[in-house]
Amino acid sequence: MNATSIPMTTPSLRLRASGLLLAIGIALAAWFLGRAVPVIGGPVFGILLGIVVRNLLSPSESFTPGIQFASKQVLQWSIIALGFGLSLTQVAKTGMESLSVTLVTMTTAFVTALLLGRLMKVHNKLQILIGVGTAICGGSAIAAVTPIIKPDDHDTAFAISTIFLFNVVAVLLFPLLGHLLHLSDLGFGMWAGTAINDTSSVVAAGYSYSKAAGDFATIVKLTRATLIIPICLILAVAVAVREKRAAKQAGTTSDFSLGRIFPWFILWFLVASAARTAGFVPVAIQPLLHLAAEFMIIVALTAIGLSANLRKMASAGARPILLGLGVWAAVSISSLLVQLAIGQL
Repeated sequence: MNATSIPMTTPSLRLRASGLLLAIGIALAAWFLGRAVPVIGGPVFGILLGIVVRNLLSPSESFTPGIQFASKQVLQWSIIALGFGLSLTQVAKTGMESLSVTLVTMTTAFVTALLLGRLMKVHNKLQILIGVGTAICGGSAIAAVTPIIKPDDHDTAFAISTIFLFNVVAVLLFPLLGHLLHLSDLGFGMWAGTAINDTSSVVAAGYSYSKAAGDFATIVKLTRATLIIPICLILAVAVAVREKRAAKQAGTTSDFSLGRIFPWFILWFLVASAARTAGFVPVAIQPLLHLAAEFMIIVALTAIGLSANLRKMASAGARPILLGLGVWAAVSISSLLVQLAIGQL
């Protein structure tokens, strides 16, 4: 079921109310904590608080429908709302300038996640989540592909926690390394925009280096974020092909269709972005739409945390974290090497 066709009958609302209110309440706390400690951010606090509540208080099964609703449908709505803050014309020029670096770092992220993940025996869905989160835009990218590949909730929580761990490290480490390497403002902005995962962390690192670096890094990051659309479409096609092949080998008939799993929320994201670009979205309400999108992401990630089982996460061991470290390091180094090769440093 897509984000635009959700039955909201009174019984379903009543069934979901307790879990949804729990996620919203925790997300409010995470929101304020994120404002107080922006280096970490609300999404990180949301998923961490969700995990703590899930594993210390163990909410009853009556909360499950609302938690699942928040982790899936609210998540999709948040991505659509983000489209209202992304002007396609605003990022066109800088996007073209950064495209070569972005494509190399994305390819590096996916190839490293695949090869290193196989070497470390990390299963495929967690490889994809960590690869996509590192390659594109951290938790938002993981949130976007989750409805398509349908990983276990604890895998999603583990991937997001891993990605944000390196976001925090990047905010603290990148400006120092940038000065040691004597990077120009544009060089550092390109590096931060292509190698740091989450938008808030890109902004924090960029503006701590200089205003020019922060401006450039932010636009590069927004351009990079739009690439989640073709990635989602590629994954949707891959899921369709795999399920049809599995049904054929089993001698059964698959009722799977690409239309059923097509990420329609991405299409609505494009519509929202086009409306923003065409000037149909009043400037006065754009900050409110951004705040709404940000809060819905925190609600969704809080719900994912509320679904996470620490015992299952612990059983995965240190390998996913080492995978995240390896992919992040590969992306960071490849960004610098490409810039050096094309003379942008």
